[in-house]
Order: sequence, then structure tokens, then C-alpha cells
Amino acid sequence: MSDELLITVAAVGAEVTRAQQPNLPLLPDEVGEEYRRAHDAGAVIGHIHGRRPDGAPTQDLETFRAYSTAIRERCPIIQQFSTGGAVGMEVEERIEALSLRPEMATLTLGTCNFGEDVFENSLPTIRTILERIRKFGAAPELEIFDDGMLATADTLLARGILTAPVHFQFVLGVRGAAAATPENLIHCSRSVPAGCTWTVAGIGRRQTAMATMAIAMGGHVRVGFEDNIYYRKGELADTNARFVERVVRIAREVGREPADVATARRLLRLPAAA
Repeated sequence: MSDELLITVAAVGAEVTRAQQPNLPLLPDEVGEEYRRAHDAGAVIGHIHGRRPDGAPTQDLETFRAYSTAIRERCPIIQQFSTGGAVGMEVEERIEALSLRPEMATLTLGTCNFGEDVFENSLPTIRTILERIRKFGAAPELEIFDDGMLATADTLLARGILTAPVHFQFVLGVRGAAAATPENLIHCSRSVPAGCTWTVAGIGRRQTAMATMAIAMGGHVRVGFEDNIYYRKGELADTNARFVERVVRIAREVGREPADVATARRLLRLPAAA
């Protein structure tokens, strides 16, 4: 069990709209400020999706360049690019921005229903994304939406396609995938190979409950508008930082201190900052 807690903030996402969450950042300066506030509150990893000024999801290289620069100018948070993009995007579109050499990038290990849609991640797609992640030197984060993706992780590790230790991200509560329940989180965490680290993101109203469980279990936490827009029932959050601040309070009550960026790099086996 790690005493230090890694907090990831997913401040933008691909699905939430300004109509649903008026405080959703879209323009580069807005995104930069949102990640700065979250970092100042205790987040050390920034999970990043791209948006056009009208809110449409994009994995466009120049959008990610603008976001990445705006964030880097304001804080040293570890930048983790999404390769999931938005449902329906082709794989080459999803991985275009990896040429910017982010420190981390997501790798979803299977296909699942995603609300009314299908989030496609066939084995050829997984291999293509992983090859591009490796080409540009990012550390993969294995995104797990259901039990079958854990089995795929085992297969890829056994074949040497992936190499442990690696970081897992459990995304629980998506409609059509694994529910955000204590039983599912316990099962997922027990399936992680020795020496690996894990984080959980609880979707919607399960965000705080999953975060609290992960803190108690020695895991790590993701929060943010991508997963949940309400601070409590009926109350929209005004910033992503408020979610981070709540996690910090809970963690300190049970003796876990939020990691700083240097500690996060050590736990994730990332190179020291240049």
C-alpha cells in the first residue's frame, strides 16, 4: 500500500457539454487555468481530451498542442493524453497528437457499449495505439472498463507485448460496462499484477464513493468533469479543483498524503522533469 496518493484530474472529456456544465473549459487559456487550479489543489496527473471552440470533441494535433502549451506554462502537472477520443473516431485520428510526446497516454484494452454507442478497441486497434505510444516515448495507462479488458491485459503481459510494471485505470460506472460497485473495484484491484499501480474513476454520483474506497485500499483516484459534473446532488461543481480538494480532505483523514509531481514520477517510473 502506498502512503502517497496520486490524484488525476480529467477536466475536459469528450461527452460533457457546456449546456450540461457551464464551467466546462474549452479554449486553451481556460483549459490551462483549470489544470493549474486542479494542480494547486493536489492533482499531479492531467488526463486530457481535445475540444473545438464550439465544444465538439477533437483529437486534432494543433488543439492538443495549444492545450499542452497552456497547461505547461501554468503548472508542472504530468500530461496524459487520451487516445480514446470520442466514440466513432477512427484510430489514426485518436492518436494524431501523440507526436507531441506526452509523458503518458491511455490505452483502452477492449470494446464495450458506451451508453447508446460502441467504444471500439479491437486487438488490431490496441496494437496500433500501443505502437504509436511507444514510438513517441509515452508511458501507457491501461484503461479498464470491464472484466474482459483485465483478461486482455493478462494476455498482453504474458506475451511480452506489454511489460510490467504498468499503471491501470479502472473506469467504473459507464452505462454498458462494469458498474461502480465495491465488489467490482475489489475484483479489479486484485487482478493487478504485483508491482503495478492502479487508479479508479467512478462515473457520475459514484465518483466520491469509488474515490473513498480507493484511498482506503491503497489505490489512486481520478476525478473531474469528464466523469462527473455535480459536486453533490443537484449542485453543479464550479471547478474541477473542488473535486480534488474533497479527495485531499478524505485522504488526509486516513493518513494518506497527496503526492507531489516528483513523487508521482517516481511511483509511475517516469523520467525526472527536464
